[in-house]
Amino acid sequence: MSQKQLKEAFVSNLNGTSLLEISAGLSLPPLCLLCRGLLLILHYLHRGKPVSSRKCSLLLDFLVLVSPLLFSCTVLSPVIFFIPVILAAFCVGIFSKIYSQRKREARAPFGQIVEEFQKACLDPECIPAITVFRVYVNVLTSISILAVDFPQYPRRYAKAETYGTGVMDLGVGAFIFGNALVCPEVRQKPHTTQPRSSSLARQVFSVWPLVFLGVGRLLSVKSIEYHEHTSEYGLHWNFFFTLALVRLTASLLLAIFPRHKAWLVAVALAVLYQLLLSTTPLKSFILHGSDGRDSRLGLLNANREGLLSLFGYLAIYLASVQVGLWLLQRGSSVRGWLEALRRLALAVLALLVLLQLCQACTEPVSRRMANLPFCTWVLAHCLLLLAFFVLTDLTLVFAKLLVKGSRVPCCWKVVQPPDSRRKQGMEAVQVGRQDELSQPCLISAINKNQLMFFLLANVMTGAVNILIDTIHSKAAFTLCILHLYMFFNCLIMYILHARNIVLKFW
Repeated sequence: MSQKQLKEAFVSNLNGTSLLEISAGLSLPPLCLLCRGLLLILHYLHRGKPVSSRKCSLLLDFLVLVSPLLFSCTVLSPVIFFIPVILAAFCVGIFSKIYSQRKREARAPFGQIVEEFQKACLDPECIPAITVFRVYVNVLTSISILAVDFPQYPRRYAKAETYGTGVMDLGVGAFIFGNALVCPEVRQKPHTTQPRSSSLARQVFSVWPLVFLGVGRLLSVKSIEYHEHTSEYGLHWNFFFTLALVRLTASLLLAIFPRHKAWLVAVALAVLYQLLLSTTPLKSFILHGSDGRDSRLGLLNANREGLLSLFGYLAIYLASVQVGLWLLQRGSSVRGWLEALRRLALAVLALLVLLQLCQACTEPVSRRMANLPFCTWVLAHCLLLLAFFVLTDLTLVFAKLLVKGSRVPCCWKVVQPPDSRRKQGMEAVQVGRQDELSQPCLISAINKNQLMFFLLANVMTGAVNILIDTIHSKAAFTLCILHLYMFFNCLIMYILHARNIVLKFW
């Protein structure tokens, strides 16, 4: 076989992994974030000032936030269940050190600290968990699209051919989920009287970069005969087209139906699509083509996976819009977010039970068709990851209350410390917007230019595959290439952030 055929075979005919292993992997980003935050608080406790050097900050962020993920999806994947335990134990050790070494005059009974923590008010202008969720989905996707071409990346993590739950299958759905959380329909104020036609016009204009990138990817892949997995989206379709059409269609539906009923539209769409798959020849057409022999003749036949999976992705997007609206109504109190965390946990549990029922009554999860079990699975695990990030943020808020004046970028700020905290000399200092911008942070850097980061990762992935025989690479060489690739991408975002450059002109 040619090199192109070898690489296509390398990522084809796979069956995914278990839900438990994916859940274990999802706990890693929040634990890395928690570890980074606790290390910054400990540094402030000892030095009396935050990390101000941009070089040190970038190195710390990369080594703690990104590097563990590179190892966990390659050489450490056989012990993936032990990594969260080790990271959690390390975080507990740092927290214990912070608690025991805080200033003597600031010490108070643990019960009093917990009570005052529950009464604290948080900055209502942002929800850090949403930002971190979107950034980490981007980072994990960027790692996977290159790592999958190396033998050290487990085949069970790659996209499943027809049925199965691969890590990369979840990444596609998580990208849709993350985009819906911050869509204009979520950010728009409830009593806005803006004409719906103008809102739709803006949406049409806002997706042109995605269409442009989709066309660019199509032309570049075909012109250089780059390897591609045809059964993923079809001959000419790609994820940029999917994202653009889903956003446009969702905006149209949300202009017709009330925003707070988005979940009903999502359920109706997902159930109707599953009924069509189960009771009509639609499933056979998606899997085998119109002639039953995997025909790719004609536009619909050639791109049937990409076009018909739009129904499932649209259902995920609309359900995620409902999640975004719900999150914005949670208020600013710690007590309110603790209650929100409980409800998120119940929602995850309910969706996992529903997933088992859906698979028993219909069929297994299929990213290729974006069926009802796939939609349920994506929503369950995305809510699980979001809940992990909310828990991480609340833990860091508690840790910051222990150390007066400590700062953690991309974490909630306490804007109204309890009166009794002031009497104990443990006042939490509010961090202004300007301080937040001036404090170096890799997450903020990527968040400012997310589409640029994703585009750069795709270009770099293509360049590495053209220049290197990835299939026959040794472990040390693979780790070196992946670290250089991710560090370069992060460095570019960091430089843009330092110069306050946002590459968005639409």
